[in-house]
Amino acid sequence: MGGTVSRDDFEWVYTEEPHVSRRKAILKKYPEVKKLMGHDDNTASTMVVMVLTQVLTSYLLQDQSWLTILIVAYCFGGVVNHSMTLAIHETGHNLTYGHGHPMRNRLIGFIGNTILGVPMSVSFRRYHHDHHRYQGQEHMDPDIPTHAEGVLFHNRITKMIWMFFQPLFYTLRPFFLRPKVPGRLEYYNLTVQLIFNVCLVYFTSYKSLAYLLLCTFISLGLHPMAGHFISEHYVAVGDYETYSYEGAYNYLAFNVGYHVEHHDFPNIPGKNLPLVRKIAPEFYENQKCHESFTAVVWDFIMNPENGPFNRIRRPDARDPSLPDPWIR
Repeated sequence: MGGTVSRDDFEWVYTEEPHVSRRKAILKKYPEVKKLMGHDDNTASTMVVMVLTQVLTSYLLQDQSWLTILIVAYCFGGVVNHSMTLAIHETGHNLTYGHGHPMRNRLIGFIGNTILGVPMSVSFRRYHHDHHRYQGQEHMDPDIPTHAEGVLFHNRITKMIWMFFQPLFYTLRPFFLRPKVPGRLEYYNLTVQLIFNVCLVYFTSYKSLAYLLLCTFISLGLHPMAGHFISEHYVAVGDYETYSYEGAYNYLAFNVGYHVEHHDFPNIPGKNLPLVRKIAPEFYENQKCHESFTAVVWDFIMNPENGPFNRIRRPDARDPSLPDPWIR
């Protein structure tokens, strides 16, 4: 099949992840960075507009051919739905209404979640906080591929398949790695989603729901927007384990491309992340930055030096069998 990946294991390190120490150093030298923390008042209204846009689009497509639905899903709806997942990422960090209003953040997450077709906003938040708290840890970080993924998807064809089914791996991996007992908010999320799905099919057609599901699946797999899954943490040069992207897609992605800055300061909303580098440039001047999500995906698939094993891994800092406290 060609292009067999040269790595046969992860890049193991025995140091702490770099973001906590850099955060402390930046705050010590530039305490004004604290003024960037808070929330973005525009995120909620943007999410509502995206929901209305997708509901209208799904209505207009209810009697169209499957080819038309597929093209619109890839070129338009997929961009909207992927953008919505990143808006939900903002709500997961309580950056939509602030940490003082956790339920408001959950509720707007429920609303935004509707156009994705599957309930994920609450579960994503719980597992995503593990990614921040335990970055790179063997059994604690749900963002890292399993060893089986690294072994199975080891050449160009299989890496393309892995990228295509990335939504399934990204969604199901945490439940196998370190499953959490669903809470009441997850059941609320499920209930809202089921009601929306039933109403959409009842008042339009099953094709409208299929369109939304296609948008979600396609945009999280072999799609330019999905390049951030690779660009954020897959080792591209040296021993860096987090990378930023400074291209135009940030306008559609709530600045998730500023990923080093985000991990340094997860309580700074996306709109303010570019300002971190402007305030403290010397902390980021040697950081590798990607310029194209599409180029990242192409290089990941075609370059035999890249594959699921291109991740920094470190031993667990705590017993993974211990339960986590609920995060507000």
